[in-house]
Amino acid sequence: MSFLNPKTLWGALAALVLAGLPWLVSADVAAPAAAAAPAVVKPVLNSGDTAWMLTSVALVLFMTIPGLALFYAGMVRAKNVLSVMMQCFAITALITVLWSLVGYSLAFSGEGMKEGVVNLNSFIGQLDKAFLKGVTVDALWQPDPTVANAIPESVFMVFQMTFAIITPALIVGAFAERMKFSAMLLFMAVWGVAVYAPIAHMVWSGKGGLMFDWGVLDFAGGTVVHINAGIAGLVAALVLGKRKGYPKTAMPPHNLGYTLVGASMLWVGWFGFNAGSAVAANGTAGMAMAVTQIATAGAALAWMFSEWLSHGKPSVLGIASGAVAGLVAITPASGFVGPMGALVIGITAGVGCYIASARIKRALGYDDSLDVFGVHAVGGIIGALLTGVFAAKGLGVFGGFKDGITIGAQLWIQFKGVAMTVVYTAVASYIILKLIDWTIGLRVSDEQETEGLDLSQHDERGYIL
Repeated sequence: MSFLNPKTLWGALAALVLAGLPWLVSADVAAPAAAAAPAVVKPVLNSGDTAWMLTSVALVLFMTIPGLALFYAGMVRAKNVLSVMMQCFAITALITVLWSLVGYSLAFSGEGMKEGVVNLNSFIGQLDKAFLKGVTVDALWQPDPTVANAIPESVFMVFQMTFAIITPALIVGAFAERMKFSAMLLFMAVWGVAVYAPIAHMVWSGKGGLMFDWGVLDFAGGTVVHINAGIAGLVAALVLGKRKGYPKTAMPPHNLGYTLVGASMLWVGWFGFNAGSAVAANGTAGMAMAVTQIATAGAALAWMFSEWLSHGKPSVLGIASGAVAGLVAITPASGFVGPMGALVIGITAGVGCYIASARIKRALGYDDSLDVFGVHAVGGIIGALLTGVFAAKGLGVFGGFKDGITIGAQLWIQFKGVAMTVVYTAVASYIILKLIDWTIGLRVSDEQETEGLDLSQHDERGYIL
């Protein structure tokens, strides 16, 4: 279709950036009158919070290896099973090193950040924590400066590292079975620093971060992780083009057992993802765990019944994909909404992501191999926007809105956060991909694709026939 022509699409996006940044960085909602700032207290190590966060680190890392690796490996053809596992494993090692060198600093530092003042530090951190300078045995991370409870900064750093690992790993599913391994490594290295770190900084670095100051609610990564990865995945799928033979050649999953086991690991690991984002063993973490379970179950059933009605039979791939859609959608809302709000979010995501993956993708003709855009971008957008509804006082159990903010105003704030993430990620990802394509090339040859990436890229087979 002509409107999917990359030149047309990315030209329009570039124009949108130039024309739209003024309203994106504007303050549209009047801030309530400033109250007296609560007293800052000295941080004190809390062993219970620390124990929970150590557990959460393990759970979130478990989501990528082996969870995501198995989830993706089962959905590709047998000749590419090792390639996606290798990509997930290599990304885990690559991002760990980059996060230690500069990523953590760029995402979570920035001297001189001031709330409401838009400057370079509103978009990206500084290098004062590069090479993990200052992250010592005694260094503490205090989630709330008015509460003494703190955890070791080393634990917080590794917890955030696991988020930085899984985000680019999610993108792998969009270009599965056709990108060169060398190009994948280069793309993930540049993308992790130039795209993930700035978005994380804008949302999660605290006062002075652009989207944080807007009041964007993203408890555990709806914008930072899922919209970010989903949009980058769509861009990668469009830039690389369709797999050889797609859509006329059948490309069924080769082992749905792997996929269901991987989805189950993701479901369990996600409790660390969402409940761990409370950075404490408290009521917020407990409710985040509860709403995560409820939303995931609702989405799994919603996708399953949608598919059952459409095709006459429920599938294993469908219920697994629905569960992941629910996990994605509840992520930004998990620290703000109550159980019934979570159920609505989950059901909406199950139906919405099914339509995006089974209907819209087919109608538009793009080859997002494993539905990264349909599940992560669409699910993340649904979750981010519905957070603007169900986090309201009287609907949510916490009341995540700032004082004086209405549902309509918060929806606008959430929309701005989504729009900023979509535009920045799309344009930056496209530039990175095109630069790599012009230098070392992105795609394997037709012969290598036919042979399979296991042999052509790694000289190994997943199965001995």
